[in-house]
Amino acid sequence: MGADEGQDVTATQVDTVKQGYTFDEGAIDLGVLMAADEPVPDARVRVPLSMLNRHGLIAGATGTGKTKTLQVLAEQISAAGVPVFAADVKGDLSGLAAPGEANEKLDRRTAGIGQNWQPTASPVEFHRLGSEGVGVPVRATISSFGPTLLSKVLGLNQTQESTLGLVFHYADTVGLPLLDVSDLSAVLAHLVSDEGKDDLKGLGGVSKATVGVIQRNLTTLAAQGADEFFGEPEFDTADLLRTTQDGRGLISLMELPSVQDRPQVFSTFLMWLLADLFQDLPEVGDTDKPKLVFFFDEAHLLFKDASKAFLDAITQTVRLIRSKGVGVFFVTQTPKDVPEDVLAQLGSRVQHQLRAHTPNDAKALKATVATFPTSSYDLGEVLTTLGIGEAVVTVMDPDGAPTPVAWTRILAPQSLMSPCPAAQMESAVAASPLMAKYGQAIDRESAREMLAARLEAGAEEAAREQVVQEQAARGPAASGGQARMPRAPREPAPRPVKDEPSMFEKLSKNTLVRQMGRTAVREVMRGVFGTGRRRR
Repeated sequence: MGADEGQDVTATQVDTVKQGYTFDEGAIDLGVLMAADEPVPDARVRVPLSMLNRHGLIAGATGTGKTKTLQVLAEQISAAGVPVFAADVKGDLSGLAAPGEANEKLDRRTAGIGQNWQPTASPVEFHRLGSEGVGVPVRATISSFGPTLLSKVLGLNQTQESTLGLVFHYADTVGLPLLDVSDLSAVLAHLVSDEGKDDLKGLGGVSKATVGVIQRNLTTLAAQGADEFFGEPEFDTADLLRTTQDGRGLISLMELPSVQDRPQVFSTFLMWLLADLFQDLPEVGDTDKPKLVFFFDEAHLLFKDASKAFLDAITQTVRLIRSKGVGVFFVTQTPKDVPEDVLAQLGSRVQHQLRAHTPNDAKALKATVATFPTSSYDLGEVLTTLGIGEAVVTVMDPDGAPTPVAWTRILAPQSLMSPCPAAQMESAVAASPLMAKYGQAIDRESAREMLAARLEAGAEEAAREQVVQEQAARGPAASGGQARMPRAPREPAPRPVKDEPSMFEKLSKNTLVRQMGRTAVREVMRGVFGTGRRRR
């Protein structure tokens, strides 16, 4: 790394940074100020614990140290007694579970910044989506996932998303539990069948062709193996809010080994976790420290090709979830990856090196500079000359004002800066108390079985009616009875003309299903993203 004399930091600026990052309340250390190309160990750059729920951004080009910054933050937040959730996209974060290993380069770096480095492991719970990776499986029911998030996964347009929302409403109303992909497929198949066509008409003019598109996309999703993410037992996000007996916050890592194959599935599933927390947690207002800090790695995947409704829901969730004690950090390459309405709510900025090799890079650099408060730095130059493990930082102080912009050398993680040994991970997962709760998939009666039973019952009823009609046609002698004197014919009572009852009406007349319907209406409370749980 190099910087010209124009970027030298004066003694006054050093004092400004010291004062700006000195707080009377709990804080975590992020690194130390750089001045004249050298670290200033007594000018600590810190983040107040109480401001972590004002959210943040960790950005920078590939290979500039974003993951290690995330690791440092996770270690210290955990040590402060706050639980952490993070997606482990590359597997590197699993090293949090093992103590770091000293070497000459590390010793030289930590000595230069005055870091009292000690190899330390953090308490980690490993999770996985689907069958790939090592960890406690995390599942969500289709009903809980909701139509908005599922539309993002399926790549539906606005009209198709609206239709899917009506299908969810129909299932909720008639008490058809949507637990897995096969349940939703069964409901869609019913709606386009002869028996369900009247129900389809009752959904506000929903097109059969639109339902067909949703069916095809759902089949494709299942063929990709994504259907294994849905089902029961459903993960309770309250399990992310745990602390250890010694008071440290538990770090929950979600391993995503093949995120490049199904990026929208993974990123949207992480959003479901956040939306579920938002829906479940009570308001707590301002607290000394948050209940949870949620790191959203590869954040650009979440916003790519997102509908306006989806973006609006993200914006609202980020804006409001801070009052429930949850801080969210988005990790991506440039601030341009995050919509402006979301970016405006991120109080902490940790910007690693950016590269300006192309016109688009130069445009992204200019946009990044504009997101920082005014400072004495020529940020357009500094951001392209930062070394690995260095970043330009500004956070929110306890009064809600931005701290001085500081060229910072980030602390070194005290845990292992490489993947945790596989044997250690497997042992930790086997010993986890959550395996008994989530390890074995459950397939209880739900929409698919209920609709199949209804069709079977209908077929049996039709068969009985056919037998009765055939016996009536053959006469009393054919059924073994004695002949009776014919009675005088009576005029049949006039009956009102009525169409064949729809599936909705048939189900509504069933006492058990009617009770289930009342339960569904009472308990399926859909939140910002249309997410919802049937509370037991």
